[in-house]
Amino acid sequence: DLYETRISSENALDILAPYDVVIDGTDNFPTRYLTNDACVLLDKPNVYGSIFRFEGQATVFNYQGGPNYRDLYPEPPPPGMVPSCAEGGVLGVLPGVIGTIQATEAIKIILGAPDTLSGRLLLYNAWEMKFRELKLRPNPIRPVIEKLIDYEQFCGIPQAKAQEAAEQQKMTEMTVVELKTLLDSNANDYVLIDVRNPNEYQIAKIPNSVLIPLPDIENGSAIPKIKELVNGYRLIAHCKMGGRSAKALAILKEAGIEGINVKGGISAWSREVDSTVPEY
Repeated sequence: DLYETRISSENALDILAPYDVVIDGTDNFPTRYLTNDACVLLDKPNVYGSIFRFEGQATVFNYQGGPNYRDLYPEPPPPGMVPSCAEGGVLGVLPGVIGTIQATEAIKIILGAPDTLSGRLLLYNAWEMKFRELKLRPNPIRPVIEKLIDYEQFCGIPQAKAQEAAEQQKMTEMTVVELKTLLDSNANDYVLIDVRNPNEYQIAKIPNSVLIPLPDIENGSAIPKIKELVNGYRLIAHCKMGGRSAKALAILKEAGIEGINVKGGISAWSREVDSTVPEY
């Protein structure tokens, strides 16, 4: 059936309920989170794919007890942190490659075939013509989905408001090149924390970083540990792209802990410093 309507928290469950498999080919975070949450509530497999520049990724979420989208990305990115298609661009053949993989996985699910991509994130780099595979597991601290909401307020707000939000979040930053120089200097006057979730930390990490997931900072349970770690040292924080670490540092600032945010996060580290660190 063709639905000539915008999917939202009000109609997502009704639209997806009649189908056995959902294939997510969307190009924006609000719809991806909404689709994932609806699949979780309806207990339906979600065949996921995304593309950016020369790279694509695919997996199967919410299938036979496997991980869902929030195990990889627990919360939507803050406004202004995600490049637009005009800024990032996409190689034209990527939708065909990733779409074919998604179609294959959907057929396998329908047939009850073993060895789907559930629990495995397949990464494709068209420029290098390489496939890589990363393990995914359910995250015990992922948000509990109880009802659907619309996510435009988190990551789809107009550019003017995004700019305003970014201005409000201004703080001391350092580039990944500056961080690499600091690491190479063997200085011992800093603490580098990684506020991503454990699944992301298993996929890729920056040397000497300490994993302290953002939810533990938000609920306050990690603040005593961070105070103990800092104790006269400089605090540096990073995440995937810089948004979650900025949020973490804003919370820590209220607790009396000042810090430096790594601009661009581990994604920038992979592009500008160490290409062997996987992008995801």
